[in-house]
Amino acid sequence: MSRDIKIDKIVLSAGGTADKLEKSVKLLKIISGMQPVKIKSKKRIPSLNVRPGLEVGCKVTLRREKIAPLLKRLLQTINNEIKEKQIENNHFSFGIPEYIEIPGAEYQRDIGILGFNITVSFSRNGKRVSKRKIKRGKIPKRQEVSKEEIADYMNKHYDLKVIRKEKQEGEKNDS
Repeated sequence: MSRDIKIDKIVLSAGGTADKLEKSVKLLKIISGMQPVKIKSKKRIPSLNVRPGLEVGCKVTLRREKIAPLLKRLLQTINNEIKEKQIENNHFSFGIPEYIEIPGAEYQRDIGILGFNITVSFSRNGKRVSKRKIKRGKIPKRQEVSKEEIADYMNKHYDLKVIRKEKQEGEKNDS
């Protein structure tokens, strides 16, 4: 049985309400080339003026052949470096504070300066067993993709460097 891992999907997401949400939808549509889905709130948070049913964000999911070219561009924005704490089992996430840092992206006057989040999910062959509707089954813990496997895969295929915790603490002590 093959233990190879693969990138399952990339999710681009941005938050905001009212006018900022419309700008976020335009931004994700420009970057991904697909129509984003708006996310509605399920909880009430009075201090933030959030109520159930209020649109509070948007997201777009990319799969298969659309992943590689976009992921390469997005990783260039963060200098192909990611902190170890941003990697979890089965996925890693990072944020881009300003979309104009992406190579090839031009400033859009109607959007302004916005940022968004990227989550890259990984899987192995056999993951569908836990997702399908008919004859759904449980998959064992060994089927998960570990942090080390994700770091090795991204280093080999996308030249992504993982900044280890020891290095980060050393940089803080120098300054």
